[in-house]
Amino acid sequence: MLHTSTDWKKDGASSLKELLGKWLCLLYALVYAGFIFINVASPQFMGIDVGSLNVAIVYGFGLILFAMVLAFIYNQVSTHAEELLNQPEDREEKTA
Repeated sequence: MLHTSTDWKKDGASSLKELLGKWLCLLYALVYAGFIFINVASPQFMGIDVGSLNVAIVYGFGLILFAMVLAFIYNQVSTHAEELLNQPEDREEKTA
């Protein structure tokens, strides 16, 4: 089986995507640290019932959903940045 290489071009949006990824990671780490802090400082609070579940379960599922929302935000912003900052070759040749 023959594998062909792909031609990777410079990503004009890479610095923006890197910065966004770092901020979203920090945001998630802070929310997760809150979960850990509450567990350590007040485990009784995590045992409080919220409907048929307790706070720990609700917060845990919230963390999972929050991570998915952040991933969606990252994807949307990154895609838009790539569209704006990465010019196709056709546009570059026409302007030259």
